[in-house]
Amino acid sequence: MSSTIREADVGSSKVTPLPARAAANTAVPPDHRIARNPGMKLDLGFMESVRSVNRSALERRVASLTKRRSIKADNQAAWLLRAVACMDLTTLNSNDTEERVRRLCAKAINPFRRDIVEGLGISGETIRPAAVCVYHPFVATAVDAVRGTGIHVAAVSTAFPHGLTPLSPRLQEIEASVRDGADEIDVVIPRGLV
Repeated sequence: MSSTIREADVGSSKVTPLPARAAANTAVPPDHRIARNPGMKLDLGFMESVRSVNRSALERRVASLTKRRSIKADNQAAWLLRAVACMDLTTLNSNDTEERVRRLCAKAINPFRRDIVEGLGISGETIRPAAVCVYHPFVATAVDAVRGTGIHVAAVSTAFPHGLTPLSPRLQEIEASVRDGADEIDVVIPRGLV
């Protein structure tokens, strides 16, 4: 979920209160200060309607995937480079440090060795990961390290990896991550709610 909310936006006219529908769908207080995607209730109707699967057709399709020709050599590098641009570089270790986060950000800014960039004939600035993903305490460090590069900073700010803390501290952590400059918040949904 991407966000362009910055500290300056909080409380400004850009922030709108939650619509009544959103307030009814979520436990978030209606006076919550951060504009957000109101979301919607999970509707399992579609999944429940898929009662019958043509098993033999499915098995044939799966078997055909391994027999298809791979991406041709001319296009293989382009596909792999595109894959890098769709990834988040992540460090979510319990022993993370600011220095480790800065190294990760440096890798995001220059993801390829110079000889590879030259060999492919591409500019090193054109291929970068979509985001750097860190724990909340390292958001400001990451924001500072990637400033001006176009690389987003994603934060896991909801009691990752389990999401089992009460709602209020999770919301406070999200607010703090947004204030620190996070562009995206990766949320954890407790498995019991899915």
